[in-house]
Amino acid sequence: MEIELKYRIGSRELLEKIERDRFLQSMAEEGSADTIAMKAAYFDTDDRLLMKNDIAFRIRKEGDRLVGTLKWRDRDMGISGLYARDEISVPVADASCFLSPDPYIFKDSNEGQAMLEALSGQPLVLIFETVFTRRRFRIDSSGTICEVSLDTGEIIAGDLRAPIQELEIEMFSGNRDELIRIGGKVAESYGLEPEPLSKFARGKALSEGYAAQRQ
Repeated sequence: MEIELKYRIGSRELLEKIERDRFLQSMAEEGSADTIAMKAAYFDTDDRLLMKNDIAFRIRKEGDRLVGTLKWRDRDMGISGLYARDEISVPVADASCFLSPDPYIFKDSNEGQAMLEALSGQPLVLIFETVFTRRRFRIDSSGTICEVSLDTGEIIAGDLRAPIQELEIEMFSGNRDELIRIGGKVAESYGLEPEPLSKFARGKALSEGYAAQRQ
C-alpha cells in the first residue's frame, strides 16, 4: 500500500527552499538525494472502464527504467492531502509498452487477473501523460522511513496542459502519525496547502475536459 502526503507549492523558489529545509535535511539519509526525469502514460479503454472503477493503469519511465503500475482504492484517510492506495508495480522490459501497453504484465496478481477479466480483450488507449522532474531524498525519523519528493512539470491531455509543482512525502515504513507530524511541520513552516487531488485525479479531469472539447 502507498501512503503519502501531498502539498501544493506556489513557486520554484519555494520548492528550492523546501529542498534545503533544515528540519528535513536533519533527517536526510546521506547519499540518498538525486534528481530523476519522469514520464508517465496512463491508459484506459475508449469508454473509460478502468477509471469508472477507480483503477489507474500506468507505464512510467523513471530515468532509464520502465515500470508498470496498477493502482486502485484511493482511500479517504480523513486528512486533507493524505493518500492511501493499493498498488502493484512490475518492471517492463519492452520499450514499446510505453506506446502500446500489455495488460498481461499484471497477470500474476489476483488484482491483475480481475482487471483482465473486466477488460475482456478491449484495447487500451492513451488517456493522458505526466512529464516532470523529481528531486528526492530519503529521511529517517525515529524509524519512520519516508521519501521526500519535489516534482515540477505538467500533465498533458491532447492539447490541454496543467502544471505540476508539489511536495510529496511518501512513507515506506514506520508510523503514520510520524508522517503526519513531519508533513504538518513543513506545511506550517512554508504556508503550504494540501493538494486534494492526485496526479491521476487531475489527469482524469483534464482528459475529460479534452474529450468534451472535441465533441
